Amino acid sequence: MLEQAIQADDLPAARSAALRLWQGGNRRLDAQLVLVVDAMRRSDWKGARDYLNGRSDKVDSSAIAKLIVPAFHSWIDVGAREKAPERHLLASAGKGRPEPALALEAALVEAAANRPADAATLAAETVPTDRMSQLVALRLAATLAAAGDAAAADALRGRIALAAGGREDPMLLLPEQPVSTARGGMAHWLALLGDSFARVPGGNVKLSLLFGRAAWWLDDRDWAVRSALAESLDRNGQQGDAAALLTSGRADIPPVLQMRRAELMADAGDLAGATALAEAAAKATPARSMLVRFADIARRADDREAAARAYAALEATLGDGPDDRALRGTLLIARAELRLQADDWDGASALIEQAVALRPDDAAVLNFAGYSAIERRKNVDQALARIEAAWRAEPQNAAITDSLGWAYFLTGRTADAVPLLEKAQASAPGNAVIVEHLGDAYWQAGRRFQARYTWRAAALVADADMGARLAAKLRDGLTAATTAP
Repeated sequence: MLEQAIQADDLPAARSAALRLWQGGNRRLDAQLVLVVDAMRRSDWKGARDYLNGRSDKVDSSAIAKLIVPAFHSWIDVGAREKAPERHLLASAGKGRPEPALALEAALVEAAANRPADAATLAAETVPTDRMSQLVALRLAATLAAAGDAAAADALRGRIALAAGGREDPMLLLPEQPVSTARGGMAHWLALLGDSFARVPGGNVKLSLLFGRAAWWLDDRDWAVRSALAESLDRNGQQGDAAALLTSGRADIPPVLQMRRAELMADAGDLAGATALAEAAAKATPARSMLVRFADIARRADDREAAARAYAALEATLGDGPDDRALRGTLLIARAELRLQADDWDGASALIEQAVALRPDDAAVLNFAGYSAIERRKNVDQALARIEAAWRAEPQNAAITDSLGWAYFLTGRTADAVPLLEKAQASAPGNAVIVEHLGDAYWQAGRRFQARYTWRAAALVADADMGARLAAKLRDGLTAATTAP
């Protein structure tokens, strides 16, 4: 009942189930969190502290306890107007210095407790090195600015930008919101933890949703909270709830959350609507990453014109630095791929040559250039040389290894092709294109039983067009008409 209530956003039911568990001696983490959050919502600071202290830390939850208990103690003290509420966070590392995120959270506690000067001093002594600390620092900068210390806020923003290194984290693109209450402070912290668990591959989905929902119950006006909960719901298989959270009557949804909504719409099959929303969101902000996400949605929708607009807008943002030159080469390849989809080899070839001239040692560019040409039997010698150069640079790359093996197959070097294609298939056994290539090479090498076995394996993961081609090969063997493209 407790877990279902948390999933369903039913705080009264969650509180009732948590209380029954707690009173029955089952003091599990989710029950504790619901009861502490409920007490904080009612400004029952003593009750919140009692629930927080009412569960002895277990070995399997000690790492989680270290993340949430000091923050809860500090924010409860802010609500109760205790002296030095930041002490719990600062003492969390024992005699050593706390992690940057915890130290900056302590500074945020000081700022929320009407001590912006102390907060600015602590912030100046702390380097926001990782994602979590950068996101806390951003919230602290907004809070310092709201308190009138614009200089400290600007200095902190500069250090965040330096630490982020140009990375446009979706959370960093949210509008700045200061923290002024205990509930808001704890909501922000829980949201960051929930978001982190949601985004890390293999992260704990239940824990992510628990933190996201608890944050929501504390402060549903916070954009970071809304964003984190949407990610948690998506990871938990509640895509409809995640999309609803980003469309729930708020006319001022930030562009980065509109983009996230567009991605959820695309996942649900509304590709045309997703493309239109993504383009509007990308136009509403100068963030380069938003254009990349718009382009991805447009490509999923097979909307080549929209994708071309995204690439053109993205290219217009580029300068002459090494990172921008690398991105320009990637964009040229992406634009070339659109031309190839439209069977415009001449237009694609011109873009490919520009990319190679710009990035002559880039293995991905060389591989695309060579493979695109050789599968169309264009400039075969040059194409083969480019794929070989790409493979020498990245011999462990399955896609490039497949390209070289297939290039050898197409140029009659079947004996050289088979071991390369076997290596590629071993690295990417679920890639239908690679598996089909290997089956074709086996047939050409006279290994007919292995060819049919391999084609059957490819058919398990093939799309409709490939499936029809594989069925013909399994029936009639390899012919010029059924050779992989």
